[in-house]
Amino acid sequence: MTAAAPTEEFARVPDEPAPTAGVPGPVPRFLPWLLTLGGALGLLAAFTLTVERIELLLDPNYTPSCSLNPVLSCGSVMTTEQAAFFGFPNPLLGIGAYAVVVTTGAALLARVRFPAWWWTGLTIGSAAGIVFVHYLIFQSLYRIGALCPYCMVVWAVTMPIFWYTALATLDRTGVARGMYNALRQYHAVPVVLWYVVIIGLSLQRFWSYWSSLI
Repeated sequence: MTAAAPTEEFARVPDEPAPTAGVPGPVPRFLPWLLTLGGALGLLAAFTLTVERIELLLDPNYTPSCSLNPVLSCGSVMTTEQAAFFGFPNPLLGIGAYAVVVTTGAALLARVRFPAWWWTGLTIGSAAGIVFVHYLIFQSLYRIGALCPYCMVVWAVTMPIFWYTALATLDRTGVARGMYNALRQYHAVPVVLWYVVIIGLSLQRFWSYWSSLI
């Protein structure tokens, strides 16, 4: 039996060698676009949340543009302790983090090749981001009782950024090569399942409201 050929999304740029441990190598073709576009969406959402938070500080009666109904209500989320977990508004973290992601993606599109340590750092940073996102998801669903649409954009882009950055890092470092090859064949499954679970939990938690709209 011959080894399965890599999927088109993971095909490498022609004539580029496969990476060895500790040596920077080519990236899956879609990853630069994912980091650039996903990072841009996250950056835009974080920036908008920051502006909305400033408006709310200046005018306590201000209604944020993303406060649409009792469930989809940024205003209900922004004024909670969870919205400033480290003592300052959470979106400020997002502005810094997604700026790095966008810059990395744009550099990759320009065929800049980053060293292995950069990919390791990006993976650690995105892993911390996805852990924090899950904390905020739990707080939104089961403590605050409201969903912030702009925050949900951040949730939606953070998961694929983390997942595919982690896969790229596994590829570059040569760690757990067998695991990487197995995950590569079904790379979209964890991300799709994650979306299904989060959407399902959001529907279940606020079903009494959603059902009233039908």
